[in-house]
Amino acid sequence: MEESQIDDLSISSKVASAGIKAQTTCLRIISGNLANADSTSEIPGREPYRRKLVTFRSALNKEIDADTVKIKRIFNDTTPLKSKYDPSHLGANAEGYVQILNVNSLIEMMDMREAQRSYEANLNVILTSRSMVSKTLYY
Repeated sequence: MEESQIDDLSISSKVASAGIKAQTTCLRIISGNLANADSTSEIPGREPYRRKLVTFRSALNKEIDADTVKIKRIFNDTTPLKSKYDPSHLGANAEGYVQILNVNSLIEMMDMREAQRSYEANLNVILTSRSMVSKTLYY
């Protein structure tokens, strides 16, 4: 394998590493959403936890002269909250309604699975690149 090919493998590893870092952040956010899926505010009139979302962007890494993925933004989902009637709840308003969160565990699990697959794909790129470089050095 030529030196330029080894450099290409190094670049692919760095691009994949950026993907792993971005998906790690995404998995952390999804985990927080799932951890709060059943929470409500204990204070009347205060909003409960709001689902957080992650968006990605492409960013030029000048060191390797290649585009990598970065976190663009982490923000609260602005989907309207639903209310349920539960006058005995600590967070119930004067009419007896409690705001419930906008976290759907099924959607979070699907998002988590997607992020996990992307993480694994990027990890496989790194492992394959290392294996190829290792085999090249021994032959």
